Amino acid sequence: MSVMAASLGLATPALAQSTATTVYMPAVIELSGPGAVSGTNFRDGMLLAVEEINAKGGILGKKIDMPLLDTQSEAGISRSQIQKVLDNKPYVIFGPVFSGSVMVDIALTQQAEIPEIVGGEAAAITQKGDRYVFRTSFGQQFSMPKIANYVRDGVKAKSVAIVWVNNDFGKGGRDTFTKEMALRNIKVVADISTEAGQADFSADVVKVKAANADAIFVYLNEEESARFLKEAKKQGIKAPLIGETTLLGQKVIDLAGGAAEGVRGHVGLTVDAPIPAVQEFAARFKKRFNYLCDHNGIKGYTGVYFVKYVTEKMGKFDSKLFAETAHGLTITPKQEPQMLMEATWDKNGDIDRESFLGEVVGGKQKIVQILPKLGK
Repeated sequence: MSVMAASLGLATPALAQSTATTVYMPAVIELSGPGAVSGTNFRDGMLLAVEEINAKGGILGKKIDMPLLDTQSEAGISRSQIQKVLDNKPYVIFGPVFSGSVMVDIALTQQAEIPEIVGGEAAAITQKGDRYVFRTSFGQQFSMPKIANYVRDGVKAKSVAIVWVNNDFGKGGRDTFTKEMALRNIKVVADISTEAGQADFSADVVKVKAANADAIFVYLNEEESARFLKEAKKQGIKAPLIGETTLLGQKVIDLAGGAAEGVRGHVGLTVDAPIPAVQEFAARFKKRFNYLCDHNGIKGYTGVYFVKYVTEKMGKFDSKLFAETAHGLTITPKQEPQMLMEATWDKNGDIDRESFLGEVVGGKQKIVQILPKLGK
């Protein structure tokens, strides 16, 4: 399926549904607004997977029909788009990426008993007993312990300042990180809330400097992360700047320029991973779309192959059985090479797999260590 074909579905989602030769798997994602960087990477990863799968005959002989619907990075619009596609009886739904949108969507997909394959990381998403939500990325309860261990063991910090974005994603990360700091006897000496889309971080950096923390944990969206890093450099911040996957993403590095140099942190997924299958995917992606994808591209790509594997394991298209089959499932690259890395989904729909420690060196993300699955 071409990008154009997928985009046509954006205009006429009401016309799309499963047929004798197709399976309806719509995507509700951030194609505009503050989440567009994340959403378009996720979209293109999905489209690459759909093209590959359809070229080989589809799933159980059916081609994937994946119309795209834009949430405009707004939770209310996301909810209405989810309702729209549910009216057409999808097999599964992909997206959104923003946690705030996922949080308002999952009640609808749970009631309809339709699996929702999401990119959101807020811890609360999988803590509501919903059997129909599955992550393509770490929930914060999986990523934050790895970051906390690095703050304690790698940085050897005794105190930390937290700068976070005041939305579901940011609050979930802040709450989970704070809990992990307390478990390791690391004192939070500054707890600074910022707004989505914020342009000026000068006052926030002044507060960070005054706290004199051993390390600074930055948990913001892409554009805001870059603005914060620039302001931190301008004001001469010396403490290590540590983050999660977003802070070390190439988009942030490009926007921040030299201000990103030396930033460190946990990276859940990256095309820089020293894993041949991941690097081969990155090359295919760049050839197809003419840019280097971030972690969201990998999430979109592997999410489609996750659905393919589970469906072929069942031998039929059954949304309710999909949810039952996927819980507790481990998929290895030997079983499905395009999963790229071994992954396990637990009883809550949370994913566990290897991840990485990274550092920005010479304007690029450099992976310095592979971290094992938490479940091992």
